[in-house]
Amino acid sequence: MPNHLRNKKQGELNMKKINTAAIAITGITAAIYAVATLAISPIAYGSVQFRISEIMVLLPWINPIFAPGLILGCAIANMFSPLGLIDVAFGTFHTFCSVMMIKRTKNMVAASLWPTILSFIIGLELYLVYSSPFIVSTLWVMLGEFICITCIGCPVFKLITKNSSVMRKLQSY
Repeated sequence: MPNHLRNKKQGELNMKKINTAAIAITGITAAIYAVATLAISPIAYGSVQFRISEIMVLLPWINPIFAPGLILGCAIANMFSPLGLIDVAFGTFHTFCSVMMIKRTKNMVAASLWPTILSFIIGLELYLVYSSPFIVSTLWVMLGEFICITCIGCPVFKLITKNSSVMRKLQSY
């Protein structure tokens, strides 16, 4: 077989492997995020949200392959929210915007602040649904995001980044 055909065939095989891995990573990430959110559902929804699963939104800072799974996991978890489909729309949009910014930010602490900064999206949702004061709702959501992602998530991810074998695995996909 000529080299250019062999290289094309090899590229097709690699592409198939990458797609299969990406689908698997997306499913696993989505499942972990959704289950972790549902496990603490009494504090994961509403005006004061404390989602430990939000720590996972820092994964795209290490490898962007995790972004689709986090977005899907958020959508799945928000299907069980007391707000239902409106939370699927607003919450998933918040997560989408957050992970898109996180994967583009070089510094981990700065990256961890995006979900906090973008909390006005959830504040708007709470204002529209509950007629909660927009600023107060936004500040409560910001507090939960800041505590979970920046205060808890950053130290966890600092430990992860110090473990070269874990980092190699997370970056290998």
